[in-house]
Amino acid sequence: MQMPKPSEEDKERFRSVLPDHPDVVVKPMFGNLGAFVNGNMFAGLFGPTIGVKLSDADRAALEAEEVTQPFGPEERPMGGYVGLPEAWNSDAAQAEPWVTRAFAHVAEFPPKAPKAKANKPKK
Repeated sequence: MQMPKPSEEDKERFRSVLPDHPDVVVKPMFGNLGAFVNGNMFAGLFGPTIGVKLSDADRAALEAEEVTQPFGPEERPMGGYVGLPEAWNSDAAQAEPWVTRAFAHVAEFPPKAPKAKANKPKK
């Protein structure tokens, strides 16, 4: 499985559509980026594609209006996420309201508990 790498322009476009909110945290993920709220990812960048985690109603509305795409590796797309239309890669303003909806939806989830650190066996 080959991971596409986003360009610096892709990364800047991704950051530009994120809500200006103190709880938004952007982290690198396998050479791409993820945007999180309360430890839960609400948007991600996979190559040039922005993916969002929308409510079922919002996802249905988006898919009824636009041609979306799977988000993530072709052989194993991320469940619950939808890739925004490829045509929007040149117009971040179209993506911004959907990213904001994803943020609002995922912000309602309970905070993700930090993973416990594994104890390394002593030698």
